Amino acid sequence: MKKITINNTDLEIAPVCFGGNVFGWTLDENQSFDILDKYIDLGFNFIDTADTYVWWVNGTGGQSEEIIGKWIKSRNSRDKIIIATKVGSETKEHGFDISKNHILKSADESLKRLGVEQIDLYYTHFDDNRTPIEETLAAYQELIEAGKIKHIAASNLTPERLMQSFNIAEQNNLPKYVALQPHYNLMERENFESNYAPLVSQFNLSVFPYWSLASGFLTGKYRTKDDLSKSQRGWAAEKYLNEKGTAVLGALDIVANKHNTTQASIALAWLINNPLITAPIASATNENQLKAIAEAPNLILDDEDISILNNASQY
Repeated sequence: MKKITINNTDLEIAPVCFGGNVFGWTLDENQSFDILDKYIDLGFNFIDTADTYVWWVNGTGGQSEEIIGKWIKSRNSRDKIIIATKVGSETKEHGFDISKNHILKSADESLKRLGVEQIDLYYTHFDDNRTPIEETLAAYQELIEAGKIKHIAASNLTPERLMQSFNIAEQNNLPKYVALQPHYNLMERENFESNYAPLVSQFNLSVFPYWSLASGFLTGKYRTKDDLSKSQRGWAAEKYLNEKGTAVLGALDIVANKHNTTQASIALAWLINNPLITAPIASATNENQLKAIAEAPNLILDDEDISILNNASQY
């Protein structure tokens, strides 16, 4: 599978990143091992997680990193994968926190759970809106100099704080973010396209959208309220059961039928075909879902396909 280099790094990744928020939640350890094995066998190599996944289950998180760490050890697979994890999210024990002390402590805990010596891509997961940007970036600099992380990235920062981060990094010779993880998909376009896309171009950021399938809505399995019970995660798709959602699913149906593939593959291909997008993040809990992920990079959408999808999803 053709690899893509993350901007301003030497990290080469496959064009779809596996979202690790399912590990320890909708997949137990054995199931997680199985899906990771299949993901790697298909030629993919990029896994995204966070220190607090899945805190909504046990209050503290850590399960996802622990499962990934056990899998890495059992398969001796560290050299086969690129690992991204995050810091700063809330749990039942603490609020959002990107202070230096919290970052340094959390990084060590993530390294221990993952069983690795270095994290490839380390995200500011959420902004606490109180820690000085200099303090956060200085913590990352210390981790980079110690060899504990290679590069840093950002998710859920306001455009203003993201811009300030680059200015402060330039002024103080501190590390700069190389990637952005925004909420972006066919149902959620306006915020990224209006507020973040200009910054992506300005600072040459790689982009890894989360919730690429709109919490599963873009797979087409949630079309009525009765469908929401099909999955533990179904409730998150309820907000899309509206006129726009119906239009987007209709467009996905048309394009998927044309290419003899699934709605999920088309939704991911729409992202992959966007020149600003490096690799969407998607989860899978079974082989059919993994097949949809695997098909997406090989789909070439023509102008008519893009027009159908864009017109249905316009904001």
